[in-house]
Amino acid sequence: MIDAPDIHARQKAALGPFRAALDMGDAAAIRAALEALIAPDAVLHLCHPFGDVQGPGAFYDAALGPLRKALPDLERRDWIVMAGHDGDGAAWVGCGGHYMGTFAAPYCGIPPTGHLAHLRFHEFYRFAAGRVVEMQLLWDLPELMMQAGVWPMAPSLGRDLCVPGPASCDGLSPAPRDAGASARNCYLVQDMLAHMIHHPAQGGPEVMEMARFWHPKMTWYGPAGIGTARGIAGFRAWHQKPFLEAMPDRGQNPDGLDAHFFADNAYVAVTGWPNMRQTITGDGWLGIAPAGQEVTLRSLDFWRIEGDRIRENWVLIDLLDLFRQLGVDVLARMRALAAARGGLAGEAP
Repeated sequence: MIDAPDIHARQKAALGPFRAALDMGDAAAIRAALEALIAPDAVLHLCHPFGDVQGPGAFYDAALGPLRKALPDLERRDWIVMAGHDGDGAAWVGCGGHYMGTFAAPYCGIPPTGHLAHLRFHEFYRFAAGRVVEMQLLWDLPELMMQAGVWPMAPSLGRDLCVPGPASCDGLSPAPRDAGASARNCYLVQDMLAHMIHHPAQGGPEVMEMARFWHPKMTWYGPAGIGTARGIAGFRAWHQKPFLEAMPDRGQNPDGLDAHFFADNAYVAVTGWPNMRQTITGDGWLGIAPAGQEVTLRSLDFWRIEGDRIRENWVLIDLLDLFRQLGVDVLARMRALAAARGGLAGEAP
């Protein structure tokens, strides 16, 4: 049974004490806020190299605590906070933004720069009985490597930048949730994705009907390593074409995948661990050789709808985990590159 609509406002507000404690910078207060927010037996799916952990203390020890040491003046800047129920009735809150601060000490072996650094996050929290019982989290570690000058893989085809929040500036809006509009926008995104997988299995690019779903001034904010693209032409050139040439079986292997769609007015989200499975049989994506190997992808996304079309799409993919599946230790390559350039390789948390 789905709770009353105001449950979504309460669950978004439940993250407030954690944000406030993080801003204060006191470790004990942060731990206490996490313990109040996250159930002790919660399963927390963290991006590579952190892996899955259980409970708030393990999350702090594995990822957040070391990040605070690396960026001692750490602050969290959310630009999207949205909530809704997925198709199974589970309640989710999705947050997108940046962790920012002075990069003063190594993190995951990434050498510090002494300058302001930004680390994009997409974090999804599943609530039950007032607490977080599951988290799916991606932090864009390649973005931090690029700022330190030690990204050891192929350069992005798209534009790498400090990804902005919504052009509409309403990603944190506390406007009352319109259930009807939320449902329509969620259907729009799912319909778009259903059309996307028609190509190349069922025809050329025209079968995707992209102009019907995407605004002419759309922006696709990909992860560092892929980059940002502007307009349908930019999206196709810098992401979609290389992606499909490498993995033309996109969307054809759904078994065992996990995808949770939910919407909050103009915003739609999906989280899944993993939510794609496909086979690298062609060249052209991320410089990866066509090894014929099946891989899974963790992609955590936000879309903003303007009128009846998608205007902005924020996408994070766990690229380090993808390379791990292919037998490539990106962090080891990065440490070697940092050492060769005289950087401080440090130790992974």
